[in-house]
Amino acid sequence: MAERKVIAVFGATGAQGGGLARAIIADPEQRFSVRAITRDASSAQARELSRLGAEVAVADVDDEQGIERALRGAYGAFFITFFWHHLSPGRETTEARSFAVAARASDVQHAIWSTLEDSRRWMPLSDQRMPTLQGKYKVPHMDGKGESDHLFSDFGVPTTFLRTSLYWESLISFGLGPRPGPDGQLVFAWPMADKMAPGIASEDIGRCALGIFKQGPRLIGKTIGLAAEYLTGAQMAEAFTRALGREVRHQGVTPEAFRALGFRGAESLGNMFQFQRDFEDYWHAARSVASSRSLNPALQSFAVWLDRNKGRFPLS
Repeated sequence: MAERKVIAVFGATGAQGGGLARAIIADPEQRFSVRAITRDASSAQARELSRLGAEVAVADVDDEQGIERALRGAYGAFFITFFWHHLSPGRETTEARSFAVAARASDVQHAIWSTLEDSRRWMPLSDQRMPTLQGKYKVPHMDGKGESDHLFSDFGVPTTFLRTSLYWESLISFGLGPRPGPDGQLVFAWPMADKMAPGIASEDIGRCALGIFKQGPRLIGKTIGLAAEYLTGAQMAEAFTRALGREVRHQGVTPEAFRALGFRGAESLGNMFQFQRDFEDYWHAARSVASSRSLNPALQSFAVWLDRNKGRFPLS
């Protein structure tokens, strides 16, 4: 049996990276093995990956030499930055550069860079329809990634650029799911008017990433956009109603009202939703459900994902 190629997965204890690590482990073809890169090998998530058969290695994304050590001998690498840990697009750019430099030095043959659009290409800083944040960004958690894409090309890293959608787990982690209104009825507040938003389960992002690695050189240099389904807020509320067995009413909110909610990252998310609302046609063209399913035939619909995760939503 041929020796399996090693994929080094950064963020292996997080949503996207964890999805890829588990997909590699569970893959019946066993073409790859996973090297799970984490800052804390003693965490419960890291210990579970080790139990499942992953090689666990320690590295900090702020340590370029540590990244290079973690990449030694790896065929491929999955790179992701962690905006929500620090809320700094500039730090993401620094981390992306470290990834690119280390990947070149380590002779990685196929990298996947988990990225997003730089929204300023569509909504320049001079455009007053959307507030500018942190002095020079429109959607900080997107723009820092998008402006870093060129680093991988500049350093000659053979890269597939993976543009994800909002993963539905964010509805849980950011508290965006249904909430009781003043009358006790569940309300799903969504800032997209009647526009359709792309979404996907985080584990399906990982499975799609594995599909990219399986296709290998054919997808190097390509930008791949992922989505499992496009839904309006009203359609999502209907899916919640069916899954929860309780009526969930859709309530439209404006991006302005969403930005004013005050939770950590609300302004960046509010601008993201406005970007998706105002440029719906672009998002549909950039993220294909059919191509995502070709990479991952097990792609889940929102209804299927929701049925499996409905117990995780706090409803009080």
